[in-house]
Amino acid sequence: MPISQTASQTPSQAPSHPRMNMRQRLRPARGEFVRKLATRTAMLAAALLVCACKLPVHTDASAPLPDPFNPATTQLLDNTHWQLVEWKRADGTLRAVPGPKSDAGNTENPDARPITLDLSTESGQRRASGFSGCNRYFGAYTLKNGLLSFSQLGGTRMACIGTGGDIEGAWLEALSHIARSGVQMRHPQSLFLVLENGDRLTLAEQGAEPAPTPGAASDAKPAQ
Repeated sequence: MPISQTASQTPSQAPSHPRMNMRQRLRPARGEFVRKLATRTAMLAAALLVCACKLPVHTDASAPLPDPFNPATTQLLDNTHWQLVEWKRADGTLRAVPGPKSDAGNTENPDARPITLDLSTESGQRRASGFSGCNRYFGAYTLKNGLLSFSQLGGTRMACIGTGGDIEGAWLEALSHIARSGVQMRHPQSLFLVLENGDRLTLAEQGAEPAPTPGAASDAKPAQ
């Protein structure tokens, strides 16, 4: 009978368990995967070791200065802060600019403050402000076609003596007659303004020493 024949089968004749076959088939695959992973990990570690021993050398300090009058640099002026450090007239003479050293011998104005220029977009619009030698000023600025320009300038109306009072009107007038503007972004950063009359103004990043004026002659004439 079929039932008695099935019961008489010995354990060695029973079919193997399907799960055991699956595990046996997976063992070689797992071993191969582990070996490949170990090889790739070793190669990656070796590559990182080589990179750690051969870091690239930063050569910006020895490279020639980029052209500060590249129109693209002017677009980086948003949210920057400057102070006037040099005013060179078209004839090469230097105009006195206010600062802690310029009026040191003036007992009526011993602490002359430098002229400053702040360019901010904090309000959602481009707004300019600063100290013009005697008063605070404010207005709007634009950056277009590589040129920094100002409009709608206003300010307080205090009367001052000394270098700051002498230069204030000329500074505000200069902001309305900029022919070219340039930015030296390498430290120390500087802003260069060339006026329509040929005067060249250099502004340094606040708190930093100014960079050399592009094309400046070493034998600049003293102010007269």
